[in-house]
Amino acid sequence: MQVDKKNTVAPDSQEDTYSIQLLRGKYIAIVVCWLLGNGCLFSWNSMLTIGDYYSYLFPKYHSSRVLTLVYQPFAFGVLCVLTYKEAKINTRRRNLFGYILFFISSLLILVLDLATSGKGGLGPFIGLCAISGAFGVADAHVQGGMVGDLSFMHPDFVQSFFAGLAASGALTSALRLITKGAFENTRDGLRKGALLFFSLSAFFVFLCVLLYAFVFPKLPIVKYYRSKAASEGSKTVSADLAAGGIQTLPHQQAEEDPKQLERLSNKELLLQNIDYALDMFLIYVLTLSIFPGFLSEDTGSHSLGTWYALVLIAMYNVCDLIARYIPLLKFLKLESRKGLMIAILSRFLLIPAFYFTAKYGDQGWMILLTSFLGLTNGYLTVCVMTSAPKGYKGPEQNALGNLLVLFLLGGIFAGVTLDWLWLIGKGW
Repeated sequence: MQVDKKNTVAPDSQEDTYSIQLLRGKYIAIVVCWLLGNGCLFSWNSMLTIGDYYSYLFPKYHSSRVLTLVYQPFAFGVLCVLTYKEAKINTRRRNLFGYILFFISSLLILVLDLATSGKGGLGPFIGLCAISGAFGVADAHVQGGMVGDLSFMHPDFVQSFFAGLAASGALTSALRLITKGAFENTRDGLRKGALLFFSLSAFFVFLCVLLYAFVFPKLPIVKYYRSKAASEGSKTVSADLAAGGIQTLPHQQAEEDPKQLERLSNKELLLQNIDYALDMFLIYVLTLSIFPGFLSEDTGSHSLGTWYALVLIAMYNVCDLIARYIPLLKFLKLESRKGLMIAILSRFLLIPAFYFTAKYGDQGWMILLTSFLGLTNGYLTVCVMTSAPKGYKGPEQNALGNLLVLFLLGGIFAGVTLDWLWLIGKGW
């Protein structure tokens, strides 16, 4: 009996081919995760970055602080509900709803500005606050959903998504510096820059909708991790698997061993990882008590003039982005749980440092401190988020990812509140 050698593939060759496909898919997935992370906060960062335009339109309302304070309760409150019910929620529908809401809200900002001809007043400001709240709802859907989904995949995907979050801030800061230099520093010039920002924002978020809907679920490595999570009892991935062309879920192992479907409850996961949860809370309660409100309004007058706050925010965003790539170098990644907590608690020394620098220092020292704030924020965030999910089943990693994002947003909310108390203490 003769064997047709042309149509016969050795088992090792088949495995090698599949491994190559997964490896190629990995790098494509990393790029897509970066873009999806960027789109998650691009609209919100655009609103923060053009704060000088809103300060011009609404000089009495402390727009940068108010918009942040409106955004956070919606983000935190909605994420509390989504985290509690994460095991039963269709992740695909959740993420698509969030990205579509980001897109619609970005368009509404353009409509609001065009409809009012760029005029200030209480009515337009209330409309702007409503859109800020919509951004918060969208963020709760996307950030928690995406981080939970990526937590049972390769750690590099989580790192790339968080790098994309930081990149949205760096890109919007760079664009703001360009538009400020290109357009005159007048109401009309500021308005042109703002309209350009949200036109780009709406386009980019629409691109993210297409990427998540049609590209990401079809990548071989993504289908592999989602199939693995489904085999461990995850019910959140079924729609994404169907979008990737996988109609039947692999439950054979679960039928042979019913314990395969057992998982820790959210309470048990939180108790086992309470230090990681506190890490995320403390990182962001410090950062948001300083950035962006304090940097936008409480840094005095310097030789950079109206460029000063923009430069500070840009330096923070760029350093935050750079730092999120440092943990990719394994010898520089901090994984010790005690070490992480000590490093995070040490950051609180930045509070008196910023206070005395704003009061007595020059702009060079303030730029240096702001850069350090960004570096530590980005580095510690990625170290925590990539270390915590290790050792758990897919459904547990999904739940833990949602819990950590909940504490992250809780820290942001607390930081914004502290920033407001600082403002009230100064007598507005």
